[in-house]
Amino acid sequence: MMCDLGCFKWIFARMGFALLGGLLFLGGGMAMAASPAVSDDSETCLGCHVGATPGIVSGWKKGRMARMTPETAMKNPPVSRRISIDKPPEKLAAVVVGCAECHTMNAEKHKDSFEHNGYSVHVVVTPGDCAVCHPTEVDQYGLNIMSHAYSNLQGNPLFRSLGDATNGLQTFENMKITQAKPDPQMEGDACLFCHGTKVEVKGMTVRDTPDGEMDFPLLSGWPNRGVGRINPDGTRGSCAACHTRHGFSIEMARKPYTCSECHKGPDVPAYKVYNVSKHGNIFSALGGAWQFDSVPWTLGKDFTAPTCAVCHISMVVTDDGEILSERTHSMSNRLPLRLFGLIYAHPSPKSPDTTVIRNSQGLPLPTELTGEPATKYLIDEKEQAKRLQTMEKVCLACHAQGWVDGHFARLNKTVQYTNDMSLTATNMILAAWKKGYAKGLAQQDNPFDEAIEKMWVQQWLFYANTTRLASAMVGADYGVFADGRWFLSKNNEDMLDWLKSRGVRN
Repeated sequence: MMCDLGCFKWIFARMGFALLGGLLFLGGGMAMAASPAVSDDSETCLGCHVGATPGIVSGWKKGRMARMTPETAMKNPPVSRRISIDKPPEKLAAVVVGCAECHTMNAEKHKDSFEHNGYSVHVVVTPGDCAVCHPTEVDQYGLNIMSHAYSNLQGNPLFRSLGDATNGLQTFENMKITQAKPDPQMEGDACLFCHGTKVEVKGMTVRDTPDGEMDFPLLSGWPNRGVGRINPDGTRGSCAACHTRHGFSIEMARKPYTCSECHKGPDVPAYKVYNVSKHGNIFSALGGAWQFDSVPWTLGKDFTAPTCAVCHISMVVTDDGEILSERTHSMSNRLPLRLFGLIYAHPSPKSPDTTVIRNSQGLPLPTELTGEPATKYLIDEKEQAKRLQTMEKVCLACHAQGWVDGHFARLNKTVQYTNDMSLTATNMILAAWKKGYAKGLAQQDNPFDEAIEKMWVQQWLFYANTTRLASAMVGADYGVFADGRWFLSKNNEDMLDWLKSRGVRN
């Protein structure tokens, strides 16, 4: 068989691997004495992709997976392991995790698998692939509400109405606005960018490459790395949402910037609030000297103030090895309350699949329109207390009990206040629907697409959520004049003025 351009690239790349030896794989500026073994299959991939996608290859080389075999990783004590399998598969144990180890894994389960230079390759690497070495993390993530982020949105008719009112194209004619259904590409660039898309194979397409024409699968819902993405192998989520490809850095996942990608807007302004909080101030001032790659992560030694990961995900230990919090990829394990108002803050859902929730009116909401929780679907007080205790254990490592008690007492007061202010707005929207000045649920119309309805949405989705997060994360400024209490009161007045302008008096 004649050797084409790709073949020559492969030969020269392998020569490069041999010549560079231990100098090829670099991490943290230090060269290893000898290169861990790269499988023949991955070396074949690298032979072409070092020229075709040099950024990907370079990023992978700098990552831990390019410098550590599963066999070596298993030698660490349990508390220091980044791998959760009891015994790695024999075929993978003694080689680093390279291109082939991920992109040819479970090929028979992947509808996006295709023949590529003699290999059955899939484009979309999924939690099902990562579970070969990280089964505990993948199982935990499946219990996380994020893993259902796509289906919770798409499977809830009220959320679909909100998405239509937000993303649909508006046109104006004869003093009337008409709103079309959102285009799928528009949705993929809007709500589903973070929630995840459904990635499906729509056929094959031919593309010109440096090595000639090649066949590739044509994917809908792609590109996407949303937290609840539905993958071609049927799994949910994308590990790369936090551990961005191809370095899959734990340091990146632990830094607030990663969370900010989806937690910055007025509906979930966690990153903005964190930035102005005292914790965020400490991170901004001193975080450059912290060690974000250590496992376990030692409070006082590796870092000195919380990040998102400290509070919600990471294993945190003291200097003497006491475990303050276990690592979890089920982010709700430390959350007694779901501060995200729908329409009100409420106890966290029992199931990550929130499409099963119905209130007494049959609406897919975790509360009544008047605020009472749909308790059948929400965790009870005992579970709330357990989760709060887990969170408080992290707080108590740096704060006295009185400080911690006072903080959560303030948060509870804020939750009640914001729920009450949202109830005021809800009573006004119910009056507008009842008197026929807007069309809503009773008229089987979109309850989010008219002016007073959008004011109502702002009340609980923007202003109440911001106020609660500001209280929870000690970012008080955002809870007052920056989308906080001022706007909660102003918005209620604006809604009342809207009603009065239509002649409503009682």
